Amino acid sequence: MSASSTPRPTGTRPAGSPAGALGPLSLGLGTIAAVSTWPTLTFFLLPWSVLAAAFAVTFGCMGIHYAGRGYGRLWTSVTGTVLGAVGLGASLLLLTLMS
Repeated sequence: MSASSTPRPTGTRPAGSPAGALGPLSLGLGTIAAVSTWPTLTFFLLPWSVLAAAFAVTFGCMGIHYAGRGYGRLWTSVTGTVLGAVGLGASLLLLTLMS
């Protein structure tokens, strides 16, 4: 074993780790943020969509970090992060155009 490679832990992972819920949480919040950019829903849900998008990006990045270590699924974290970024970008674009 070379000095540059790090050994992987060999123990079992806890089944109920809270880190496994970060990806699905990010996916749900990202979906809410992306759907909230629909023109008829935007003005009713604008404050909530900005919060949901920010949390989706945050939890998605944390989920990607933990998925690389074996906790949770990577695709839910990446999809939630992308949807949250789309929702956040659209909401911020709308806010700048309105001002």
